[in-house]
Amino acid sequence: MELERTSVKILQCAKTYPDGTQGLLSSSLEVHPGEVLALLGPSGCGKTTLLRLIAGLETVDPGGIIRFGPQEVTAVPVERRQIGMVFQHYALFPQMTVQANIGYGLRIRGASEQQLKQTVGELIDLVQLKGLEHKRPAELSGGQRQRVALARAVAVRPKVLLLDEPLTALDAKLKVTLRDELAELLRRLGITTIHVTHDQQEALAIADRLAVMRSGKIIQVGKGEALYRNPKHMFVAEFLGRINRLQRAPEDIVNHTVTIAQITVPCPHGPWPELFVRPEDIELKPYDSQQPAATITQRTFLGDRIHYRLEVVGQGALTAEAHRDSPYLVGDRVSFTIATQHFMPCENDQ
Repeated sequence: MELERTSVKILQCAKTYPDGTQGLLSSSLEVHPGEVLALLGPSGCGKTTLLRLIAGLETVDPGGIIRFGPQEVTAVPVERRQIGMVFQHYALFPQMTVQANIGYGLRIRGASEQQLKQTVGELIDLVQLKGLEHKRPAELSGGQRQRVALARAVAVRPKVLLLDEPLTALDAKLKVTLRDELAELLRRLGITTIHVTHDQQEALAIADRLAVMRSGKIIQVGKGEALYRNPKHMFVAEFLGRINRLQRAPEDIVNHTVTIAQITVPCPHGPWPELFVRPEDIELKPYDSQQPAATITQRTFLGDRIHYRLEVVGQGALTAEAHRDSPYLVGDRVSFTIATQHFMPCENDQ
């Protein structure tokens, strides 16, 4: 089934509600044709407001522009925007079979029986529901219901697919399984998709790029790995994973160094009073007086890895992660190293 690949451009779009609340500050964003882009951020950051503006469920403040490809859709009503939507609870019709649910949108648009049969058949094959055509939603697993909802959303050949936290209601183990299924299915569909979530692991697993949002504005946009390794802002660094903060004295800034546990380490970064480092980038080693040292105050076994809390002179507490077979125990005195390229300078985005 060929689906249209359409770009989405958001130009200086904002949303102010009647009571004066600003749900979204002026924001611009481009989604490439066929791309899966995640709007990621905590509750109340504006991501659902932006999704609703794209859908046409909310009106944009004067001056904002939304385009699907070359077409401006800012004033186009929701029913004419050619979008597909999947919600948190899928909103399937419980009395309808799988094939009836998938074909519902086509039927109300007056599609012929031949077109209906062909499209529904193609989608059932595409989303791997062969043999379940006559089942009802209550007889399906969570993953199967998700696939039915996606097939129904794309059956009408939308220009853009919008996903509003489709995995939120699931338990943690099922969410991981369905996250992988959803990522694979979206790649097969090849449709331009905007996916709202507050779960960073979900966004990293599914999306081609992330737009991290906070307090009604977009903070940073980029590929997940790039944002994780090179965040431009403190909020992005903290939201996408755990970080340690390393304080730098004025002489460190002048000398291009950072002092850790009274050991001076070269640091090529600019005049940043703080640097950040991920726990997995701190490598624990047997104690060596020539390297930064720490005392282990907490050890937490997490199955595939061990999470350590370290007490470091001059820096307070740092966290480190090591392989599950790491031998170090609470009370041990250890040394540690941090590769220069793993120091992350970040702006405070306040």
